[in-house]
Amino acid sequence: MIAGWMKRIGCAGVLAMACCAGAAPKPVIISTDIGDDIDDTWALSLALKCPELDIKLVIGDYGNATERARLIAKILEAAKRTDIPVGVGVSKGAKDGAHNQSKWIEGYDLQRYPGKVHQDGVQKLIDIVMTSPEPVTLICVGPLPNIAEALRREPRIAQKAKFVGMHGSVRRGYGGSATPSAEWNVRADPASCRAVLSAPWDITITPLDTCGLIQLKGENYARLNASTDPIVQALLANYRAWTDARAARGQKGPSPDTSSTTLFDCVAVYLAITQDLCVMEKLGIRVDDDGHTREDASARQMNVAIAWKDLPGFERWLVERLCK
Repeated sequence: MIAGWMKRIGCAGVLAMACCAGAAPKPVIISTDIGDDIDDTWALSLALKCPELDIKLVIGDYGNATERARLIAKILEAAKRTDIPVGVGVSKGAKDGAHNQSKWIEGYDLQRYPGKVHQDGVQKLIDIVMTSPEPVTLICVGPLPNIAEALRREPRIAQKAKFVGMHGSVRRGYGGSATPSAEWNVRADPASCRAVLSAPWDITITPLDTCGLIQLKGENYARLNASTDPIVQALLANYRAWTDARAARGQKGPSPDTSSTTLFDCVAVYLAITQDLCVMEKLGIRVDDDGHTREDASARQMNVAIAWKDLPGFERWLVERLCK
């Protein structure tokens, strides 16, 4: 009878129930370059739907960090989660004030956010980690100047935090290519990535080998598109604004009516909760100056989600979380 019940609800259903059974939410901080690729917005929306995560801070990283903070704040306000503080991070690599979701936050004043806004988001990150009675998990889904700066100011955070990131390309590249790529979150700032991935904390990463394979379409995407949930509605509104901004520059991509883009960053949120659906390997990873992440037995060892045990199961889990 139990086997039949498990078969009916599926792997993702069993996993979701197991994740929620009896464990207190773990404190997490999310550092994101939200506003460039739309997958960061999917990842933040997913994290807001995960009761296993107690989000202590969301901080914009890289590029124009103030604009990223505005986007974070409006999403949190739409989700009715203004209990979560917003941090302004390091604006390394900033070119201008615009990003692909600027239209969605047009006219939104960061000062109107009902929750707390920390202009020095890096210091707030340090304070949260250093005063937490239990380890804080840093979910990092962008380039890493925030985390590198936090380590520079207070190296002891590596003793009190865990790192989970969407970084690198080990044996597979973009689109499942057999040739590894210089993945953006590493290539944008290799020095910061090297500093973070050599620090003495517990490190887990999803490289392109796993996160580069996630796209929702067919019944999975149709279910999301039909959802009336306010978080999903804000997510899809951002997706449409992002698509329109790219189309205005002649850039093509999937239609928001039929499928998602590649949802790289959602896998990092998943790994902050469980690793059950992934093939994990302990690997030494070296960060090169050109943005490649190379296997190197003499380099810092970390937990790498190198392949999927059940990719369809993860995609079902993702949809179930967003729609519940």
